[in-house]
Amino acid sequence: MRLHIIARGKIGRSPEADLVARYCKRVTWPMTLTELPDVGGTVPAAQNPCREVLLDEHGKQMSSEAFAALLGRWRDDGVRETRFLIGAADGHGQEARDKADLLLGFGAMTWPHLMVRAMLAEQLWRATSILAGHPYHRSG
Repeated sequence: MRLHIIARGKIGRSPEADLVARYCKRVTWPMTLTELPDVGGTVPAAQNPCREVLLDEHGKQMSSEAFAALLGRWRDDGVRETRFLIGAADGHGQEARDKADLLLGFGAMTWPHLMVRAMLAEQLWRATSILAGHPYHRSG
């Protein structure tokens, strides 16, 4: 299953970009990162069947194990692509929120979008590591 991060805004050269690149490189599943301008731009066509996950401050909070289990279930059900959409400063519109398969949050605090990208990339690495039985993730 392809993991696809679609993010509004350019990350440029920054410590956050280094973190995103570091974790994306470690993920053994097919992975794509698409950057779009804050407004407009064309979202690439999806590989169907596809799941859409919107990163949202009011989204569901999940443990790393639960997130891994969800990705594993989607993969095993034949989903070809899971897209993780990170919106611009104003988030996502209601129409996008209504059609999403999951609204995912990283806690009650509001995070800068560049940090969310890095946190998501790390959690994708962690989830795929959990599914592979890799010792990177040590649950308590």
